[in-house]
Amino acid sequence: MKSSDFDYELPPERIAQTPCEPRDAARLLVDRGDRAPDHRRVADLPELLRRGDLLVLNDTRVLPARVHLSRRTGGHVEVLVLDDIGDRRWTALVRPGGKLKNGEILRDRHGHDILVFRGRADDPDSFVVEFLGDRPVEVVLNDVGEMPLPPYITTRLERSDRYQTVYSRRAASAAAPTAGLHFTPELFQRLYERGVDVAHVELVVGLDTFRPIQTDDPRDHVMHSESYRVDPVTMDRIVTAERVVAVGTTSVRTIESVLATGRLEGRTDLFVHSGFPWRRVDVMMTNFHMPKTTLLMMIDAFVGARWRRLYDEALAADYRFLSFGDAMLLDRHA
Repeated sequence: MKSSDFDYELPPERIAQTPCEPRDAARLLVDRGDRAPDHRRVADLPELLRRGDLLVLNDTRVLPARVHLSRRTGGHVEVLVLDDIGDRRWTALVRPGGKLKNGEILRDRHGHDILVFRGRADDPDSFVVEFLGDRPVEVVLNDVGEMPLPPYITTRLERSDRYQTVYSRRAASAAAPTAGLHFTPELFQRLYERGVDVAHVELVVGLDTFRPIQTDDPRDHVMHSESYRVDPVTMDRIVTAERVVAVGTTSVRTIESVLATGRLEGRTDLFVHSGFPWRRVDVMMTNFHMPKTTLLMMIDAFVGARWRRLYDEALAADYRFLSFGDAMLLDRHA
């Protein structure tokens, strides 16, 4: 296995810069196995799913986790807050983290001391920062932070709620579970009328969303762990459902992590790639992913080599890619 096995050419103009309006008007490429895929819309989901299906959603909410700060010397520092490790300390991506001194205090644009730089984290790509004061960190970030859009989105987001799912709950993530951005309250009502049930899990989206594969053999890639939790009643519903339809790779990872470990909450570094012993997820709805990423490796593990044919079809048919792009509906049993 080579990282080039998960490479494809993605023209920059195919990367969606703005979200689709309305949300469920996004296009949906429907996998049909050896047959040609169908070209539908997310709004068609009630026709595509079955009575008795269980739709599983990751209801994490995105923090305004990107903060622009300054050193006392006047230099600019960008901090992307990732993971709460306790005692007001968080792991973070920091630029230029390598130039900061341990204990250095960073200020906001008004000159207020916001946090202290605490050096490298256990993961070599991230650092530890400690928030000053006694205000909840979420309140601080709401005051000084901005939505952490991926670097490939360069167009200003007019409404921050468009990078949140309509069903998001606890603010904790550094990125949105983007397949869920396509859902609307009206679509959920139509799914309910169809007889499709809905369940919520939580996985806090962290560093691996931003980190490409950097090893020759992608199986040597080290996964960053992310926290998750599933209610016991919800897990019972997942186990007993006629068919499980997971919305997004984070929902997939949560379900399969619980079944692999037997733990309803904790941290997971589950790495899903070819040969993975699937336990429960039958259908996956997901956006189109960046080349050479673990997310694309999960798609390969789910439907095999036909992912290339599906991606080629989507590119040829002018689908929009990545976070604000269109989606696909994959059937592991097709």
